[in-house]
Amino acid sequence: MTSPGTRADTEAEDLDVEEALALVKENPGPAHRGPAHPGRGGHGAPAPHHPADAHHRATPWPEARATAERAARAAARAARRTPVAVPLDAALGLTLAAPLAALTDLPSFDTSAMDGWALAGPGPWEVRDEGVLAGHAEPAPLTDGEAVRIATGARIPADTTAVLRTEHGRTDERGRLHPTREVGHGQDIRPRGQECRSGDQLLPVGTLATPAVLGLAAAAGYDTLTAVPRPRVDVLVLGDELLTEGLPHDGLIRDALGPMLPPWLRALGAEVRAVRRIGDDAKALHRAVTASDADLIVTTGGTAAGPVDHVHPTLRRIGAELLVDGVKARPGHPMLLARLKDDQHLVGLPGNPLAAVSGLLTLAEPLLRTLAARPAPEPYTLPLRDAVHGHPYDTRLVPVVLRDEGAVPLHYNGPAMLRGVAAADALAVVPPGGARSGQEAELLDLPWAAGGIGVCFT
Repeated sequence: MTSPGTRADTEAEDLDVEEALALVKENPGPAHRGPAHPGRGGHGAPAPHHPADAHHRATPWPEARATAERAARAAARAARRTPVAVPLDAALGLTLAAPLAALTDLPSFDTSAMDGWALAGPGPWEVRDEGVLAGHAEPAPLTDGEAVRIATGARIPADTTAVLRTEHGRTDERGRLHPTREVGHGQDIRPRGQECRSGDQLLPVGTLATPAVLGLAAAAGYDTLTAVPRPRVDVLVLGDELLTEGLPHDGLIRDALGPMLPPWLRALGAEVRAVRRIGDDAKALHRAVTASDADLIVTTGGTAAGPVDHVHPTLRRIGAELLVDGVKARPGHPMLLARLKDDQHLVGLPGNPLAAVSGLLTLAEPLLRTLAARPAPEPYTLPLRDAVHGHPYDTRLVPVVLRDEGAVPLHYNGPAMLRGVAAADALAVVPPGGARSGQEAELLDLPWAAGGIGVCFT
């Protein structure tokens, strides 16, 4: 026996992920609203002074995000990933790769919208001894002048003309039911097919599976949804100085990115398959990168040009194509994006925690969102309550909290600090030169503050 949802899922098999992704692009979604590696621009020794042309090679911040989106679209075309059938309890946050068509009428039979009595004809009514409850077989028909107690959601007996709410009826000394207000024909009856008929399209391809979508799918008869598969991500944590437990000591520090990145990447729609600690080992990094078949590899640290910064040499060794080599953004300037294969990319995050967050939102977020065929949030702005100092040439990403008076910049926003972003609702995009008090600034919502699907970290 096939389970509900099988037929519609099978009929949509011809729609691939690239097509679903294209539909999402055409129909964007609604608008939303203890450091590891401190003091290190990439990883290893303190970040060296870059030659003058390094900044000129860096990509402007908006262009870097657009490049990540284009790279993901090219990867989706190359991979031709097949949509997957996902149980409802595992589909939250996925994007529909097939239209959601009703497998049944909703409701599938006439039901009572209220607790009360089902009535036939004009009153007063004689009341049956036995009532009608939800989930039971169809009750016996009513005759004129007859009523029966009924619960919300229960099947309406044949020949019922209306439902009288409990608070709108009274019984006399002979047990007959009288209305306390006028009764309209068909009142408080939900007729079969009121919401939809079997075969009606409820939601189009490209819809994000929110909790409400999952509820609608279940009501419409589905056990599974045909969805775009989650992008697979491997995380490689670099650095010999990192501790996984306890207090910092003897020059060793706690790794903040290992615990932070996997749930953040899941909130961006990814399936995090592995988190590996590589250390500052060029051979181990090469082995890990070349052995991975993930859609995206994310590295932490090692993106500058220090003596133990091995990301660039590894990418050169394997013949990777650098799409973004540095971004005109603060913090996070030494982030990078590389194409390893037609359908595989690497995002290199700086080692400083807030700089890594900057790289995550600049490069990983648009790439993963596009691979997952999630709708892009519409840009939105709010006025800054306070002036924000800017970099002379680069975009700054500054943690803010959202209040009635606008976006309030937070302190503790240095590259190695997480204290500000841990309290933040969003990051404000501050243009080169800074922003004055009251100036409108573009905001990038953080997953746990967006009020949407991003709050889901599993």
